[in-house]
Amino acid sequence: MSSFKIDTSTAVVFVAVEPKMKIINKQTEEVAVDRETGAKMMTVGLTIADEGEANLYTVSIPETGVPAGLTLGMPVKVIGLKARDWENTFNGEKRFGIAFRAVALVAPSQAKG
Repeated sequence: MSSFKIDTSTAVVFVAVEPKMKIINKQTEEVAVDRETGAKMMTVGLTIADEGEANLYTVSIPETGVPAGLTLGMPVKVIGLKARDWENTFNGEKRFGIAFRAVALVAPSQAKG
């Protein structure tokens, strides 16, 4: 599947849903792991506003790229945001969508200094 970079350089981005571990199996509570680094994956709900429009995106980020202390409404900078299409079949039903992933988030307190 293809992935595409998303430019958020002119957008206002803030935390809409606090970070939580990305669970890939609800029965076993298995946490998703980044295939390249082995880091546990987290999901964060981000509202991205640009050009008069705002949308909520659930973004997967390695745990190492999620700063401590993120709170609802906190502005953040997104590093390496990409979108990738996906599809699978579950219980005979075909599903598809777009997954969003970033390398890291930077909180305002981290950007200073």
